[in-house]
Amino acid sequence: MKQLTEGQRYKLEAYLQAGKKKDDIASLLGVHRSTIYRELRRNKLRASDKYDGDYAQYRYELRKSQRSRYVKFTNIVEAHARTMLIDLNYSPEQICGRCKLLGYPMVSHERLYQWIWKDKQNAGNLFWYLRRRGRKHKKRGNKNKDRGWVKNRTSISERPPIVDTRSRLGDLEIDTVIGKGQKGAILTINDRKAGFLWTAKLPSKEARWVTTATINILKPYKGYIHTITSDNGSEFAGHMEIAKELGIKFYFARPYHSWERGSNENLNGILRQYIPKDKEFKYITGERLKEITYEINIRPRKRLGFMSPKEAIAFKNMKQFKKYMEKFK
Repeated sequence: MKQLTEGQRYKLEAYLQAGKKKDDIASLLGVHRSTIYRELRRNKLRASDKYDGDYAQYRYELRKSQRSRYVKFTNIVEAHARTMLIDLNYSPEQICGRCKLLGYPMVSHERLYQWIWKDKQNAGNLFWYLRRRGRKHKKRGNKNKDRGWVKNRTSISERPPIVDTRSRLGDLEIDTVIGKGQKGAILTINDRKAGFLWTAKLPSKEARWVTTATINILKPYKGYIHTITSDNGSEFAGHMEIAKELGIKFYFARPYHSWERGSNENLNGILRQYIPKDKEFKYITGERLKEITYEINIRPRKRLGFMSPKEAIAFKNMKQFKKYMEKFK
């Protein structure tokens, strides 16, 4: 597709000011008439604006700088991708997005998947570092149909609409991850907006342990948090005590509607990347769980423009954060 040069843009501006017709200008500049019409359509802020050669050149250079460039999968690029995959537990999409944010050369996430699957065919182990290792999702179905029902629940249908918009910090989701053989549990709490995660190792998922741990974790944030949403597990029977101690509202998702706590489900999946289902929690120390939680909180997230939750929380000026996020919509 033919593009005008910087000099041709200044001549185009002068010819237009002189009242020359667009077809005549095309002949004078030695380009097809469609090039002139395309230039006028693409390089003005509004269709009604006068054509300005300086502004047109600026728009052209801006598009050029934002254009994705072909990157060869060199040994250096591969080594960088391998480090981020293995040492940082980033997904191919996170590797690609984070490198783009930082200005590092990186191939597309599709190319990274091709590289990983080729390695698997050659008896390599890179696929073990993928979050699901290529496994397909299993439907939960009604396997939890006999779970206990919690009294005095407030349905998610009564939750303020602002929570769905993820426009403020302090709207949380909560769940428990159970160890091998139903022994031991890990409490997971996350902020819906920033994706920041808190965890605690528990002796079991009994309501008394969950209630105490939740209050201890969140008490320092009292006054800054607004709501918590959980599933209907009996471990949240102490929801009224939690709500009273923290001065918040506690809501329950509809049964078998895991997507209503989608952020928490996603984070539990990331946690399982570090602690597989066949691992007994007795081997996971509190210190190791802190390390894992920290690593998860510094992993880039696509919906945060490939910033990490820790970086997103660091934006004290929320207007600045919103302005930053506008780039990625």
